[in-house]
Amino acid sequence: MAFSKQQLQKFADLIKIEISDEKLDQMNIDSVIEWLDKLQKIDTSGIEPMLNPAEHNLPRRADVVTDGNIRDAVLANDPDTAGVSRGYFAVPKVMDE
Repeated sequence: MAFSKQQLQKFADLIKIEISDEKLDQMNIDSVIEWLDKLQKIDTSGIEPMLNPAEHNLPRRADVVTDGNIRDAVLANDPDTAGVSRGYFAVPKVMDE
């Protein structure tokens, strides 16, 4: 099945992409279509479908709110120690009065 340049341009317009005329001349879409036709002919009647990852029931931890008890470890990463001794990050002023 061969596609004309006009058909390829119409496909490009439908999927909202812009392809130059030079690129359209270089495209070999026929080989892709032939490959897809080969895939369609493969007999998969005895093969079970793959599971969808969304169908798995993964183990989950309990959703418990905690303070983490790691305030000092987190504040140790602050390069500006101005607020660390008081237990917070010191940041530059971002709004004028």
